[in-house]
Amino acid sequence: MEIINVNKTKAILKKRSVYVSLALAFIIMMVSFPNEGKFKYEYHKGRPWIYETLIAPMDFPILKSDAELFAERDEAAAKVIPYYIYDASVWEENLPALASLQIRHSIPAEVEKELMESLEHIYSVGIIPDNSESYSRTDYVIVQRERRANEELRQELFTVSQGLQYVASDMRINLPQYNADSLIALYGISSLVQPNLIYSQQNTELLHKDAMDYISPTKGMVYAGQLIVTEGETITAEIEQLLDSYKAEYEMSYGYTGNLWQVYVSHAIFCLAILLLVYAAIYFVRFDILREGNQFNFILVVMLMAFVATMVSNRFGARFMFMVPYAVFALYMMAFFRNRLVFPLYMVILLPLLIISEYGVELYLMNVIAGGVALVSFSFLYKGWLQFLNSLLIFVGMFLIYIAFRLLESGSFGSVNYTIIMYIFFNAFLVVAAYPLVFLLEKIFSLVSVATLKDLSDTNNRLLQELARKAPGTFQHSLQVANLAERAVLAIRGNSRLVKVGAMYHDIGKISNPQCFIENQAPGVDYHKGLSPKESAQEIIRHVAAGVELARKHNLPQIVVDYITSHHGRSQTGYFYTQYCNNGGDPADIDDFTYQGTLPTSKEQVVVMMADAVEAASRTLKDYSAESISKLVDSITSQRISDSQLAMADISIKEINVVKAVFKKHLQEIYHARIAYPAKKKDSKRDVIVTEETE
Repeated sequence: MEIINVNKTKAILKKRSVYVSLALAFIIMMVSFPNEGKFKYEYHKGRPWIYETLIAPMDFPILKSDAELFAERDEAAAKVIPYYIYDASVWEENLPALASLQIRHSIPAEVEKELMESLEHIYSVGIIPDNSESYSRTDYVIVQRERRANEELRQELFTVSQGLQYVASDMRINLPQYNADSLIALYGISSLVQPNLIYSQQNTELLHKDAMDYISPTKGMVYAGQLIVTEGETITAEIEQLLDSYKAEYEMSYGYTGNLWQVYVSHAIFCLAILLLVYAAIYFVRFDILREGNQFNFILVVMLMAFVATMVSNRFGARFMFMVPYAVFALYMMAFFRNRLVFPLYMVILLPLLIISEYGVELYLMNVIAGGVALVSFSFLYKGWLQFLNSLLIFVGMFLIYIAFRLLESGSFGSVNYTIIMYIFFNAFLVVAAYPLVFLLEKIFSLVSVATLKDLSDTNNRLLQELARKAPGTFQHSLQVANLAERAVLAIRGNSRLVKVGAMYHDIGKISNPQCFIENQAPGVDYHKGLSPKESAQEIIRHVAAGVELARKHNLPQIVVDYITSHHGRSQTGYFYTQYCNNGGDPADIDDFTYQGTLPTSKEQVVVMMADAVEAASRTLKDYSAESISKLVDSITSQRISDSQLAMADISIKEINVVKAVFKKHLQEIYHARIAYPAKKKDSKRDVIVTEETE
C-alpha cells in the first residue's frame, strides 16, 4: 500500500495540467502587476528617519497636499466668472427707433447729434443687464466680441441704468442750455438703452469647469543635490510632503529610463515565489488536491481574484486597498476545504500587500486578523441576519489594529483618518455581501460546498424521505453507516461532512426495488424464492446503476455519485456466488456475480465501503463480544485488501488500522450487554403485570 502511494505521488508530480494552470496564473499575475518600481523607503509623519541622509538625486516638483488642493478648489469654486457674448445687432435695431423719435418729436439737430454719440459710445463699450450682480462675485467678466473672448473689468462696462446716467451726464456737460432729465423723459430715450452683452450660462459653466481642472498639483521644485531629510530627523508635515513628491516622481519615472527589464525580472520573481508558496501549502497539507484539477484550479482562481483586486485598488490609490474585502477569499476556500489548509493559503494570498502597498504591513496584519475572525465566526454565525454579526466582528478586529498603528505612529488619536475607518466598515460589510458568489464558483468548478453538504445531509429532504418511506430498513442501515464512517474518517483527518453525505446516499438505488433486499422484506416474504443464484445476484447488483440514475435525476453532485458507484467497488455478491458454485455452477462465471462499479480513490470512499460492509455483516453476529466484533472487522478489511479493492485508494496501512480500531469500538458501544430484569412475583392483594425491560 505504501509503495502504491509513492507511485501515485510521483504520477501526480508529473501531472502536466497542474503546471499548465500555474503557468497561466503566472501570466495573469505578470500582466496585472504595475510596471513600476517600489519605493525603497518606509516613512510616517512623527517618526524618525531611520535611513541615511537623503539628498535629491534628480529634479522633481513639490506636490501640494490634499488640504492645499481642497482649499484651492474651494477658492476656485467661489470664483464664478460670467461669460457674455457681444451682440452688435442690438444697436443696429435701435437706430430706426432713434430716427423715428427725431421725426415724431422734431428733436433739435444738436441734441440728436449728442444723443447719437452717447448711445454709440455705451453700445460700443457694452451694456449688461442690471441684475448681472447675481452672476458672479468677481471683478472680472469674459466678453466675446466676434470670435475673440477677453477678460474685462466689470466697472468699465455699463449696466442699463448706468448707460442712461452716462447719456444724461453727457448732455448736461455738452448741452447745458437744456434740461437733460426732462429731454430724456420727454423723448423716451430710456427705451433706446438695452443690453447688448448677452449672458451665456453654458459657456460660463464650461469656463468654470476648466478653471477647476486647471489647478496645479505642484507648488515649487526640489533640485538635484538639495537636502530632503537627514538621518534621525523627525519627519514633519513639510518633510513628508517632500518625501511624497520624491516617491511620486520615482514611481512615475522608474522603469522608463532603460531599466524596465529589471522591473519585469523582480515582478517575475515575486510571482513565482507566491505560486511556489501556494503549491507548497497544498503539497504539505492536502496533497490529494493536486490530483483533483478542479480543486487546484479553484484555489488558483481565488488567489488571482485577490491579486487582481490588490493591483486594481492600488492604481486608484493605496487607501482604497482598505476597502477590499480580502477575508471573503478565505471564506470562499473555507466553503470547500478545511481551515488547516485555508489559513496558510490565505496568508500567502495576502503577500502582495507587503510588496505593493505603502501601508503593506498595516494592511497585511489587519486582513490576517479579519480572515481569522471570519473563519471562526462564520462557523457559528451563518444563518439569516446572524451573518451580519460577522461583519461587526470583522470590523472590530480591523479597527483595533488600525488604532494600534495610529497610536504607535503619533502616540495619540489625532492621526486617525475617518475616511479610512469608513473604508474599513465597507470592507467588513462587503465580506458578507460578496459571500454568495461562492455558489457560482461551486457550479463553475463542479465542487460541493459545506452549505450544500449540510442541505444534502438533512433527512427531511425529498430523496431521503422517499428512501425512508419505500425502504425503511435501508434508510436505517444508511444512517448507521453514516455514523460509523463519520466517526472513523474524523480519526484519520478526512472530510467528515462529505463522508456523511456519501454514506447516506450510497444505497439510494434500493428505492427502485426495496423488497429485493433483506432489510426491507416484510415477515414471511422471500423475494428470491424461485430465482436462480445468478438472477438474484443480478437483481442485487442492479441497485448501483439504479442509484446513479436516481442521483442524476435529483441533480446530486458527481462527488456524491462517486460514493454510489464505489461503495461495492468490483467485489462479488458472495452469498449467491457461493450458492451458485455449490449447486454445480462454473466458478469461471464470476463476472455475473461481480459489481460493475468503480474502485474507491479517496480515503473517504474507502471508509464508506468498509463501514457499509461492516455494518451489514454485524447484524449477522450471534455473539457481540469484543473478540467476535474484532474478528469480523479484521476479516472484512482483509478481504477488501486481498481482493485489490483498495488498489487505487489514497490511504495508508496506518490509516486503515485506525479506521478498524474505530469500527471495533463503535460496534462494541452499539451492541453492549443488556440487563434482563427478573419477573416480579404476583402480589396476593393485587395483580401485577410482569414485563421484561432492557436498558
